[in-house]
Amino acid sequence: MELHTTTPKIDASSSGDDLKKVQLDVTGMHCAGCVVAVERALKSQAGVADAGVNLTTGKALVRFDPKQVDIDALRQAVESSGYGAEYPTEKAILNISGMHCAGCVAAVERSLNKIDGVLEAVVNLTTEKARITYNPDTCDVPQLMQAVRQAGYEASIDTREAAEEIDKDTQKWLLARRRMWIAWAFAIPAMLWMIPEMVFGIMWPSATVYHLALTLLAIPVVFWPGSETLRSAWKSVSHGNANMDVLIAMGTLASLSTGVLLFFIDIANFAGVAAMIMAIHLTGRYIESRARGKASQAIRKLLELGAKTARVLRDGREVEIPAEEIRTGDLMVIRPGEKIPTDGEIVEGESAIDESMATGESLPLRKKPGDPVIGATINQHGRLVVRATKIGKDTFLAQMVQMVEELQSTKVPIQAFADRVTAIFVPIIVVIAAATFAAWMLFPETLLPIPLAAQKFLPWINPGLGHVTLAVFATIAVLVIACPCALGLATPTALMVGSGMGAQRGILFRRGEAIQMLKEVKVVALDKTGTLTVGKPQVTDLVPVDGLEAQELLRVAAALEAYSEHPLAAAIRQKGEAEQLTVDRIEGFKAIPGKGVQGRLNGEAVCLGSETFFKELGLDASALQARVEALENEARTVILVARKNTVIGAVAISDTLKPEASGAIAELHRLGYRTALISGDNEKTSRAIARAAGIDHVVAGVLPDQKVQEIDRLREQFGPVAMVGDGINDAPALVRADVGIAIGTGTDIAIEAADVTLVRGDLNGLVSAIKLSQATFRKIKQNLFWAFFYNILAIPMAVLGLLHPVIAEIAMATSSITVVSNANLLRRTKV
Repeated sequence: MELHTTTPKIDASSSGDDLKKVQLDVTGMHCAGCVVAVERALKSQAGVADAGVNLTTGKALVRFDPKQVDIDALRQAVESSGYGAEYPTEKAILNISGMHCAGCVAAVERSLNKIDGVLEAVVNLTTEKARITYNPDTCDVPQLMQAVRQAGYEASIDTREAAEEIDKDTQKWLLARRRMWIAWAFAIPAMLWMIPEMVFGIMWPSATVYHLALTLLAIPVVFWPGSETLRSAWKSVSHGNANMDVLIAMGTLASLSTGVLLFFIDIANFAGVAAMIMAIHLTGRYIESRARGKASQAIRKLLELGAKTARVLRDGREVEIPAEEIRTGDLMVIRPGEKIPTDGEIVEGESAIDESMATGESLPLRKKPGDPVIGATINQHGRLVVRATKIGKDTFLAQMVQMVEELQSTKVPIQAFADRVTAIFVPIIVVIAAATFAAWMLFPETLLPIPLAAQKFLPWINPGLGHVTLAVFATIAVLVIACPCALGLATPTALMVGSGMGAQRGILFRRGEAIQMLKEVKVVALDKTGTLTVGKPQVTDLVPVDGLEAQELLRVAAALEAYSEHPLAAAIRQKGEAEQLTVDRIEGFKAIPGKGVQGRLNGEAVCLGSETFFKELGLDASALQARVEALENEARTVILVARKNTVIGAVAISDTLKPEASGAIAELHRLGYRTALISGDNEKTSRAIARAAGIDHVVAGVLPDQKVQEIDRLREQFGPVAMVGDGINDAPALVRADVGIAIGTGTDIAIEAADVTLVRGDLNGLVSAIKLSQATFRKIKQNLFWAFFYNILAIPMAVLGLLHPVIAEIAMATSSITVVSNANLLRRTKV
């Protein structure tokens, strides 16, 4: 199967009722100015709610109303701004067997083209292959294969050709490398030829040959490997925009023109400088493309995690098929050491599953029949039979990839300022360059003392050159030094690296704003059940009367609860199973709703229930009163047990605190955050849990809409609030909070409502998410600082004639490389 991992995807379940999302591949962008131009073009379309463009990935994420604008109009809007955009399509290659003539070909093509979403289907009788272009949001590969079968033929996925396709990122940097070497093949001889003139003032073999040779060596560099830069500049200008390539084009063409003009006017020859500027520019592009490819490898790594084939049971036999052919309900056989092909549920076997790819947890989890498993995780020990429950885009891995893709196409608020600067940056630089030329031509006597004073420190300065040469020298330096590319790369590269690190650790950010806001949060509010606590009631204490064994008390309680459907009954049964107790059958079982249960065990009357129920029965529990009160003060639910009309003990049940909870809360306090517990449970239980975890502020007994009000109160009192929850009742509060954080073990509704998802359900992941947010934002600020600082420092030097054009281009290229490299250093951060 031939898949393009950068293919756009539409999500019908976007946040607006009638809005869809589309992710377009945008080609031809080179700097932050390009990003601003594409965003402006998309947002100008009626029906577009929002558009975010990522320079590093070359993607545009657009939220739009399909009733007002279609994808073709969005593509045209991008093209109208001078860039290219690709349709949201994927391609599949199928092997077709059973065809014998042109009629067979027509039948297969007709069957394929009937499917909604198939844009083109071409069948070749000689190669016995079908090449299909389709909309992945309307149909999928299994549907295509089924259409072929309905036409009376057999189909299978052609994986050989897909494996031979070179990755797009690899193609980009290979092309960038080829352009770089071609440029230097001409620029290096020009540089060597310039050295005798620069050092000894000798133009070998003569001045005419020297100037002509430099010009002839520079022309191929500018117009061959540099042609893409010139085309990009022309397209940008012709569409009313101005990107960084405009500055490079102007600088190199101006430099090259001096190689011709010197034969007519008194001016120095900067043709060799033009070759060096373009060669250095293309070298920077190559290094940048390699670094950007490294920054964007998170999605590629996620996609590579999936299993390529699956072993399924068909008619009692194990049949190996490509993973793409799995259907919901298929029974998959997974042997020890193999990847689980797709999300499912174990129906046979037990094993330890390595889920580190999803959760970041290195320790394998024990799984048994009935337990869910995640596709791409690894079965470590026993043979498993798993029923496929989710396939394609519905799987955990696919959703994880989509979340990372969407995040990388969003922006953090701090980027807005950089975008505003970028939108006017290139036009301002062109004006400054023009003003520089005019100033040196009109007032050379005023400006000349500055380079005269600096020539003892800067060896490339030669104030003895004519004023025209000095004017050209300064103007070219201004054009090539000022590059908005670093500004455009500063945020997205850090965001990509940070999101990739998060995905590998089971921390999924949905929006870029969450990364910035999470570090600004003052209060972390947490739900209780399933977030701070395990979420399942457990027996915590067995309190038998004097002379009775605890196991005997548990045996009676477990026998009575064997017939009850109450949630607390399940906790007692599980405790009995854990102790491997043999439980006798209860006769005459009777449940009294809200009070307790009764029956006969081995001919003896037994009962279990609340203290109120026992008082109604006239049973005296005063001997246990002190212990019962102590347990209730610790937020335990206490159940009394009696046999032969005598109280024999009590069982305490509680939803226990997660093992890591208190440590995570302590670390939040150390980091300077306040903590709050917002729970629908009663006051006593909530305060006991908060006390055990070390939480500052407690709000108990609140309904879902009241949780929203409490979020607002916390915000008014302390500042921005992060809400952590896992249940349906937490969804409104997650949306209302400045940052909503969902425990990944919770419901899909809570996860959809959240800005951050902790896949592992471990509160240590909350601390890691905050640290990752801080580290990522720190890199963003560093990148933006250096991008601005570099321009603020370098442009005045260029205007004053203190910066050689070649050194200016080296500095410009270095700034972009530095920004991307600094973002990649984020990987060294421990979170």
